[in-house]
Amino acid sequence: MAKKTIQRFLPDHNKVKHHKYLKIFGRLLHDANLWHLNRRSARGAFSVGLFFAFIPVPFQMVLAAALAIPLRVNLPISVAVVWITNPLTMPPIFYCSYLIGTLVLGQPEQHFAFEPSWQWFMESLTTIGPAFLVGSLISACVASIIGYFGVDLLWRRSVRKAWLNRHKK
Repeated sequence: MAKKTIQRFLPDHNKVKHHKYLKIFGRLLHDANLWHLNRRSARGAFSVGLFFAFIPVPFQMVLAAALAIPLRVNLPISVAVVWITNPLTMPPIFYCSYLIGTLVLGQPEQHFAFEPSWQWFMESLTTIGPAFLVGSLISACVASIIGYFGVDLLWRRSVRKAWLNRHKK
């Protein structure tokens, strides 16, 4: 059940192999383990994708692919899961990461107004930057661990349910 559900949403592997940003990996993308879907590859891929989804850097998909290749986890899943942070979900997710960072660092919450300028970005690195980065790293680690064990649990439950159904028949 879990495998069929995940496969429905996965993009075609030929499409991913020829993606313009992933061409830098060349022949590494031809490893069959990167496209195989089993419990081990799915839980690892979710973990990798969730980790980079919470890290505030550009080209998160490329970073997720770069880690999925040596770990030999499902590449399409790890790249797709990164899109949990998209233009609609980024502000609340990153704001929560900032709040986690202020809590961990013991800093007071600073009020700020976002401005899409280089000057604002450079100034915010010293004011809200440390709390935001620490919170993002903590969020990434927690989401990655929850994703790993959550997918593992769901996969095991799905297999057990299918096995029990077959045994009843």
